[in-house]
Amino acid sequence: MASFKKHDTGWEFRVKYKDPFTKKFKEKSQRGFATKKEAQQAAADFERKISEGYEQTDIPLADFLNHWIEEYKNGTVRKNTLIGHKYSIDKHIKPYFKAIMLSEIKPIMYQVFLNSMIDKFSKGTIESVHSTMHNAMEKAVLLGKLERNPCIGAEIKGKTKRGQLKFINSEDLPRFLQCSRQYGYIYWIFFKTLIETGMRKGEAAALKWSDIDFENNKITIDETLDFAATDKSELFGDTKTLRSKRIIKISNSLTKDLEYHLTWQKENKKHYGDLYHDDLDLVLCREDGNFMPKSSLFNSFSRILKRTGLPALPIHSLRHTHAVLMLEAGADMKFIQEQLGHGSISITADVYSHISQKLENRSITMFEKYTSEIFNESIKSGGITGAIEM
Repeated sequence: MASFKKHDTGWEFRVKYKDPFTKKFKEKSQRGFATKKEAQQAAADFERKISEGYEQTDIPLADFLNHWIEEYKNGTVRKNTLIGHKYSIDKHIKPYFKAIMLSEIKPIMYQVFLNSMIDKFSKGTIESVHSTMHNAMEKAVLLGKLERNPCIGAEIKGKTKRGQLKFINSEDLPRFLQCSRQYGYIYWIFFKTLIETGMRKGEAAALKWSDIDFENNKITIDETLDFAATDKSELFGDTKTLRSKRIIKISNSLTKDLEYHLTWQKENKKHYGDLYHDDLDLVLCREDGNFMPKSSLFNSFSRILKRTGLPALPIHSLRHTHAVLMLEAGADMKFIQEQLGHGSISITADVYSHISQKLENRSITMFEKYTSEIFNESIKSGGITGAIEM
């Protein structure tokens, strides 16, 4: 409820209200209005903004970030994305800015914050923190809490710390797959599918038989499996990015493997009966149809590598292995991008252009073969022509 008072400098209004973010009662006053009617109009405008949530009532940055997470991100983004936002806020943003108020965040102050991370964290980590903060501040602008996003124009310095890309060399693959088959059929079919498709392990684990187009040798990838899910209702989620949703081509060899796998799985269903998890309709799963635990995949992959005599590698290396095989086979970079579901071809080119010695050897061999024909032809036609006249 607004109250009004006349001063020598004009009319004043005072409004007591409950802040929608902090839930605390505050008071807003403003004076200098020529008439009471003007003060009443201004008070009414203020109360309307409060009811619509557009008033720039200042609150601590930490409180706003908590509100942003709970009201705007929780339930609207993938679980891993939400965890990433919370990590950036709790481990980086809050410890640095402490009790600072939302309105006190200025562009130059924010740039100093980003620069303070250069020597401690990778460029990828800084970019992740910046993405969280920029997203939150953009919402603050839309809500009328800030006039301008202080993160706009910020520069992310430092070099991307990318370790040597890890993959299995093509000459080692037969031995790896043979050891996988000896270790266990379900692991062999899982790892072979990863190598042949370049799918992420979560995408492969979420594959359903309805995603397999046997007639056209295609697989639809539109979900990922959450290995940390506590029940089946939380098991499937969106892919990593929108571009990750894709339809990929597969080889005749893999199609035949999957056809056999379907037959093998039907026999399993007969064996397990009602105990089989038929409701999940999973392609790459345990013998009883339940999803493959992450620990089982990690442990089996590690043991198979050891038996094969290969160094320790992450399962994600099979995705890189697929890309290297495609490049060695002469596949177009655009096609590889679409197969992997990268956001842009520049990402694919940046990651995979210079990782295989075979590519370099093949390129120079092709160059020599092409140019030797040109040079030999020039010799047959009479040697070097076009000599300079002195």
